[in-house]
Amino acid sequence: MRARIGVVGFALGLAACQRPPSFADAARLVFEGGGEWVDLTHPFSSRTIYWPTARPFTLEVVAAGRTPAGYYYAANNISAAEHGGTHLDAPIHFAEGRRTADAIPVRQLVGPAAVVDVSDSAAANPVYLATVADFARWERAHGRIPDGAIVLLRTGWAARWPDRLRYLGTAKTGLTAVAELRFPGLDPEAARWLVEARAVDAVGLDTPSIDHGPSTDYRSHRTLFAADIPVFENVAALDRLPEVGAYVVALPMKIGGGSGGPLRVVGVLPR
Repeated sequence: MRARIGVVGFALGLAACQRPPSFADAARLVFEGGGEWVDLTHPFSSRTIYWPTARPFTLEVVAAGRTPAGYYYAANNISAAEHGGTHLDAPIHFAEGRRTADAIPVRQLVGPAAVVDVSDSAAANPVYLATVADFARWERAHGRIPDGAIVLLRTGWAARWPDRLRYLGTAKTGLTAVAELRFPGLDPEAARWLVEARAVDAVGLDTPSIDHGPSTDYRSHRTLFAADIPVFENVAALDRLPEVGAYVVALPMKIGGGSGGPLRVVGVLPR
C-alpha cells in the first residue's frame, strides 16, 4: 500500500511552512469532531442520472405505515445498474484481473484531496480534457501531488445535475444516445502521467465518466485501472472543497465481484 502523507498547505490549524499532516492527523480531525463535513454525494432517486444504456434507479415501496400492532414500519426494494449516480468504478471495470469493488482496500478510499479546478476551461469547451499542464499548474501553486492523494477534477458539471440534457449532452437513452454524449473528462496522457509520475490512490470528478463524452476507446479508464487506481464519478459539491486542505472518505457498496457500485463520498475540512 502506498504511504499516505498530507497535502502541502493542508491547514489543520498548522502554518503552511510546517510539516504536512499525517494520516493520524486526519483521523483526529475526523473522529475528534474538529472538522466540517461536506457531502459530495448526489441522492439516489428517480431523477438520478445513469449512463444512457444502464438500468436506472428504482425504489419500490414495500411498506410505509402503521402495522396492526400500532407501530410505524417502512421498507423498500431498490434496483439499479452499478454505474450511475455518485458511484465507484472498480479497476475490473476495464482491466481484466484487477480489483473488484469489494477488493479495493478501504485505506485506498480515504486520503488527502488534491482538487484540480478546470471549470473555466470546461465552461469554454464542454468536452474539455484535463491535461498534464493543469496538474503542473496545481503543483506550482501547492507543491507536488502527494503519494496517497485522491485527485478530484472540478469541472463545474455538478451544477447541471439532475438535468440530463445539460449534464450528459443528450436526454436520449439507449445505444444511439452514447454518440451524443458531451461532457469534460481526463486526458489519457494525463491519466498516464498520474500513473507513471505520481502515486495517487484514486481519481474522481463531477461528470459521468473519467473519459470525456465523445470517447470511444476509454483510454483514461484503461490506464488508471491497469494500475489498480479506482475512479469516483458523478461526485457532487466539489465547489465546496478547497484545492488543498480537505480529506476525502469514499465508501462504496461492497459488492462481491462488482465492477463498481453506489458511493457515499464526503469531504472533511478543518474549521
